[in-house]
Order: sequence, then C-alpha cells, then structure tokens
Amino acid sequence: MSKPKPPVQPGERITLPITGQSHTGDGVGKYKGFTVFVPLAIAGEQVAARVSRVKKSYAHAQLEEVLQGSSHRVAPPCPVFDQCGGCQLQHIDYPAQLASKEQQVVDAFTRIGGLEAEILPILGMKEPWSYRNKAQVPFGGRKGKIQAGFYAAGSHQIIPLDHCLIQQPDNDRTIQQVIESVRELDIPPYDEEKHRGCLRHVMVRTGIHTQEVMVVLVTHGSELPHRKQLVAHLRERIPGLVSLIQNIQSHRTNVVLGKESRVLWGEPVIHDRIGHVRFAISPHSFFQVNPVQTEVLYEQVRRMAALTGKETVIDAYCGIGTIGLYLAKDAAQVLGVESVPQAVEDARHNAELNGIDHARFEAGPAEEVLPRWAREGLRADVVIVDPPRKGCAPELLDAIVNLSPDRLVYVSCNPATLARDAAYLKERGYTSRQVQPVDMFPHTSHVETVVLISRIKE
Repeated sequence: MSKPKPPVQPGERITLPITGQSHTGDGVGKYKGFTVFVPLAIAGEQVAARVSRVKKSYAHAQLEEVLQGSSHRVAPPCPVFDQCGGCQLQHIDYPAQLASKEQQVVDAFTRIGGLEAEILPILGMKEPWSYRNKAQVPFGGRKGKIQAGFYAAGSHQIIPLDHCLIQQPDNDRTIQQVIESVRELDIPPYDEEKHRGCLRHVMVRTGIHTQEVMVVLVTHGSELPHRKQLVAHLRERIPGLVSLIQNIQSHRTNVVLGKESRVLWGEPVIHDRIGHVRFAISPHSFFQVNPVQTEVLYEQVRRMAALTGKETVIDAYCGIGTIGLYLAKDAAQVLGVESVPQAVEDARHNAELNGIDHARFEAGPAEEVLPRWAREGLRADVVIVDPPRKGCAPELLDAIVNLSPDRLVYVSCNPATLARDAAYLKERGYTSRQVQPVDMFPHTSHVETVVLISRIKE
C-alpha cells in the first residue's frame, strides 16, 4: 500500500501554528498533520509561509508573515542576521533561547534515548555577546575590489561585514586591518569558480587572558605577493600581534586550512589559559572558541569526575590536552588519546608547559588504542569523552566498558548522538545519572552537554 502524498506542494502558501524549535533553530509546525520546518519562526506563533521543498515526511517553507507573534520575538541587533549563516536565534530573546536548548536536551534523552536522568537547568552567559576568540573570514572579489565577510546561509556568497556581534571586538579590528592592507597592496583574492587567485581566508585567534594575537593568511598557492610589505603593514597596525602565519590550501575544498603552514613573522603559536592551565595554540589546534563558557563547561566535567588524587583518568578525543590537563592536578595519572598526531605533540608540549609530568598522550584512533590498553591490563577509574558531532563509535564504547571505569563523563555537542550512545551504554551496565546543558554558543542553535554516566553496581 503506497503512502499518501504530502498535503503541500512547492510554491504553495500555507498557514500553520509553530509548536517547537528544531535542532537547527528552525520553527517546527504541522500542516494537515504534516511536519513543516520554517526558519525564523518561533514556537507559539501562527505564521504564513511559502513551501520551498517537499520530502516524503516533511517540508521546508520560508516565513512570509507572522500572523500571531511570540512574546519572545525581538528585533535582531545584527544588520545581516537574515542573510549570514553564523547565527540562527538572534530573533529570539536570550531566556527563550536557553529554554529551547534545554528542551532539545530533554527531548533527546526521553524520545531518542528512552532514558531517565536528572537534567539540570542550562548554564547560560551573563553577557551573551562578543564571546568568540576565533574568526575565519573568506575573501572574494567583486567588480575588481577585494571583499571579505561571512558566507550567506547555505551558500558561498560573501556578505561583507565589518563587525560581528558574537566576535571579540579585537578580532573584528584585526580583520579590518588585514582587509585594508591587502586592498592597499592589491593582493588578488581566490576565485572559487576559476580555481585561481591568492587569498582564500583570514583566520584570527586572540588569547583572551594573554591578549596575544595570531593572524593566519590562507592562500591558494605558496606565492604571496608583496609578502614583505604585508608583513610590515600588519606588524605596524595590529596591537598584540605575536604570530603571523601563511597556510597553503591548494585543493578545491570547503576545508579552510591546508596541511602546510609557514611562519611569516613571530612565533608559530600563541598562548592562552583555561582556568589554571596554560596552552600553546597553533593554527590547527582545537581550542574552544568561548573562553568564558569553556571554564564553566570544564568545571562541570571536574565536578562530575569527582577526583580525589588517586584516580587514573583517560581522556579520549583529547585534542591538545585541554580537558585532561585541566583535571590533572586532581588525578594520579592522565592518559590521553587523539587521532591527529600534531595535536598529540601539542598536548605533550602543553603538559610540559604546565610542569605536569603524570600525563601522557598517544596518537591513534581511540577505538583502537583503548582496547589495546585493556588487553595490556590497564584499568581506568574515570573516562572522559568529547567526540565530534557523530558521537562515539560502538567499538569505543565497548572498549570503555571493558576498561570498567566507575564513571564516564561524556561531553557532547550533539544531544541526539549523545542520547543514542547513553542508551547503548545503559544496555552494557552504565546509567546516566546527571545531565548538565551548557550554552557555549549564544544566538546559535548549538548546545553543549555534560553527562555523568556511572557503572551500575551489582
């Protein structure tokens, strides 16, 4: 028996109530029982929308008119909010943003995972603006003039912008100095369609505690016209500049950074702190972009880990060692695993930088390294995982179970895969005790979550 056809067609104007927000921030409603996603609509509103795409079980529609508005709707302060793809929630007041993200976590645990756990109120920011310590801005050209800005949502069309409300103001000023300098020196931008030209992106990192600045110029090839003049310009114009790097990305790809980096001037890294731990940060380093909320997040990890100084802690997906080294002062030993060899070198350097001699780091996929450690007789008291959005591989979760830790602290950027993995672990003798959502990225749809998962005692 064939399924009934969707009750909507592309181009059709419909009216519907919005009953929730999706994980991407879109409004979600039902039209004749059929799910419709409407960007910029808010839960509790009645809207008119134009259907743009229809799938078997849902449709997308563009908001045309708010017929009955929400009390949580506000005027987005950013002038290009409806064009830029960086933020999704500026049209919703901040308390309602937090409530929506908290509900996203609740729904994931109850509907996807079928789990019961104590879900704590989300931890938001007192000042939810100007928080990002890293900016990546693409270059392009229009009518012979170089442009830089942000990509429009779902495209590579550059929206020029000289001030981003979620960026550290120093990052904005640094980017403007780079743009002015490359315009003065007439350095050509990269042309995506023709796969030629020079400048592809500029990336800026700022150490919030140290005020050290790194500028990374991403180029299509190894040549950088007017290199000496550009270096002189930027050294003169950018306060706090300690690292000026050229990164070469010669492939047709959306990946911003290539594998090769060259120091044009200064140091290969900048430094910053998370709490009491100092870190060296290179162009490729994964370092959380919201330093205020990172410390909030890591304090929740520390609280749930409940270390006494006697424990062996495994930090899977350790990156440059941030979480493991943050916990090291309370642990007997820390063992980190990371698939990116350069990140492992950075983690070792960061341990040395902080005089931490009871932490060691190994390169390799965690789902391969942890089983080997288990075969070698290692037992862990606490395991920390902070995986990418796709969550943990079943092989890794099985390896963690074989290591038999008392506690697992799971840090997640995706409530759906977190709930899936928590349900998998429950079948293997581990239960989710406490769930703490954290708003790491205000005005975007993303939510971070920390979960304490404990071994069920016989």
